[in-house]
Formats: sequence, C-alpha cells, structure tokens
Amino acid sequence: MLTLDKVYHASYVLKDVIRPTDMIKATNLADDFELYLKTENLQITGAFKARGAYYKISQLTDEERAKGVIACSAGNHAQGVALAAAKYGIKALICMPDSAPISKVEATKSYGAEVCLVEGTYDDAHDKAVELQHETGATFIHPFDDELVIAGQGTIGLEILEQLADVDAIIVPIGGGGLISGVAYAVKSLNPNVKIYGVQSAGAPSMYISMAHHQIETLPSVNTFADGIAVKTPGELTFDICSKYVDEIMTVTDDEVATAILSLIEKQKLISEGAGAVSVAAALFDKFPLKGKKVCCLVSGGNIDVTILSRVIDRGLQKTGRLSEFTIALTDKPGELQTVSRIISKLGANVVAVSHDRADLNTDINSCYLRLSLETRNHEHIQKIKDDLAKHGYKIVQ
Repeated sequence: MLTLDKVYHASYVLKDVIRPTDMIKATNLADDFELYLKTENLQITGAFKARGAYYKISQLTDEERAKGVIACSAGNHAQGVALAAAKYGIKALICMPDSAPISKVEATKSYGAEVCLVEGTYDDAHDKAVELQHETGATFIHPFDDELVIAGQGTIGLEILEQLADVDAIIVPIGGGGLISGVAYAVKSLNPNVKIYGVQSAGAPSMYISMAHHQIETLPSVNTFADGIAVKTPGELTFDICSKYVDEIMTVTDDEVATAILSLIEKQKLISEGAGAVSVAAALFDKFPLKGKKVCCLVSGGNIDVTILSRVIDRGLQKTGRLSEFTIALTDKPGELQTVSRIISKLGANVVAVSHDRADLNTDINSCYLRLSLETRNHEHIQKIKDDLAKHGYKIVQ
C-alpha cells in the first residue's frame, strides 16, 4: 500500500542524493493567474525520474541487489535507474525503444548501465524487459506502476507544498501515471483543496481515454515528439490512484507543446523536453479553469534531443506567428521581386529564405511562383502583409 509515511521516508532517503529543485515565478507567461514552475528539468539526470528509481533501488535486499536490476524506459527512467544502480554497485540492464533520443541512450550508458535497444515503442521495450527479467532473475524496476517508485515521485509534492504553501492548482505531465500519482497522493493527503490537473499529449492519450471510459485501455499506437510520455497503456496502480486523486485530465497538441518549449526558452531561459512542457502548454492554452489562481506547472524534464530542438523552435515560431511562409504568383518580369521585397520591408518583416520557381506546370508560361519565408511579429502582422500584397495586385496562392 502507498502511504504518506513512505513518501516521507523516500524524502529522507533522497535528501543527500536528489536536488530540491527551485520553484520559479513565471511573471511573463500568464496574464490572469499566477504561474510558478517546479523545475525538475534541472534535477540530477535532467528529470524527476531519478527520485522514484533511486528510492526503489534503495529498498532492495542484498540478495536482490546481487542479481542486478532491469528496467524499461524511453530515456529518463533509464538514467535514474542507471545512476542509482551505479551508486549501489548493482548491475543494470535497461531496455529502451530504438526511437529513443541518442542523447538519452548515451547518458544512460555513461552511468555504467547496459542498454538493449528494442524496435518499436516504450511498450515494446517493456515487453522485452519483462522477458529478460524472467531469464535473468534480476529485479524489475518499473518506471511508474510501483508503489515505491510512486512514493519517490511523491516527494515532489512535498516540496511543492513547502515552497508554495498556498498553491491552488498543480498541473502535472502524464505518461504511465507514476509522477502524477505520487504528487496527487502526497498533496491531496496533506491539502485536499489543491486541484491536481494532468496533461497528456494528444498523440498518446492513454490515461485520458482510460479515465474517460473508467477502465484501463491500450492505444493501438502513439505519435508525439514528447517521447517521455509516449505510453500506450497506463499502469493499474497509477490508474487507481488517478481515479481517486486527480481532478481532471486534458490533452495538448505537439504544436502547443512546441510553443510552450519556445516560451520557456525565450521568457524563462529554461530548456524543457516535450514531456516536461505539456504542463506549461496546458496553462498557456487554457485547458483548465485557472483565472485568479496560484498555479504550479511541473516541468518534469529537460532532456530534449538537440537534433530536433531547432525543428521544435521553428514549429513554435510558426504557431505564434513569428515565422511564416508565403507563395506568391508573379508575372515573370524584371523588378517584381524588388517590389515585393519593398512592400514586406516597409511593414517590418524580415525575409529569411527565397525560392523562385519558373518550372511549375500550374503556372502560366509568363508567370512564376515566389516562395518566401519571413520572420514576423504575430498572426496580425502576417495578415497585414497579406492584405498589403493583395492591395498591390499580388495573389497569394498558399
């Protein structure tokens, strides 16, 4: 049974290992409510997962430690298990989906763990880990459906209440449900009036659908760049805890998450991975009733793959109207490009890329397509540019 005593014991065990992460007031992210960020992206290993993994491994018997541990993970739990195993001198084998970011795979190896890459998703890695556990007799360290792991994650809830005693609502990312289960249980046990809101990616809404249907359901597939929460089936224990202690769950799109990541970079100087930013995305895009409230968004991790960071930033810029693309039909004659450029520059936009296409079969023989990428201020600015181009007789085709 999960108890508050176990959460407090986990806090005691972790006090010399885990960093009590800062609670930062985000003064320029929200207008009609007070927004605070619980920065688990600055945690050791770059994510909250080290808490639950370390506490679970700390409670193993000498006999269990001798046989080693095995785990499955999209990346953050892997690093937590690897770190804890290294500190206790335990052999660790981690099964990870072959789609896991290289940075997370290499970080896991750097702590001394053996990594087994499995074709498919997190759930396929889980099945492989269970198979190997039966063969080796090692102790399986589940990433979320384990009461000791959940108790470890619950220490974040204790910290939030210490740092922001009058918090009204806490928004928490959900993958399999271990994080929100621990936070919700700890917080609701101490202050039942605090609202606990959960957020999933729209491309991996397993807990959202399961809660809506009042039974655990498995998704046929998941599709999101928030790899840390791309889970097809929630846990049995976590589903039960969420049913009792979580007030509401909503989903956010990848575009909304990208916007949140960009906002955290620009306005808070914080790097978050997709899974960590879903809580902020939910706050920014009004998924919950937050007006006039003191709200804590749990930024659960910062281990974003740098190879996709630029694409995420571009998507966030497009979502907010800061980056736009036009295709304009032109008469192919001297001076047209100069005229278009003059119109755009007078309105304060910056051209970052130009493509001039004469060969498109959909154009007249004496016409061409001009494709432009622009740095703009917002969607209103984009519309003003389009209107001015149209006023000068230019047809925007896309």
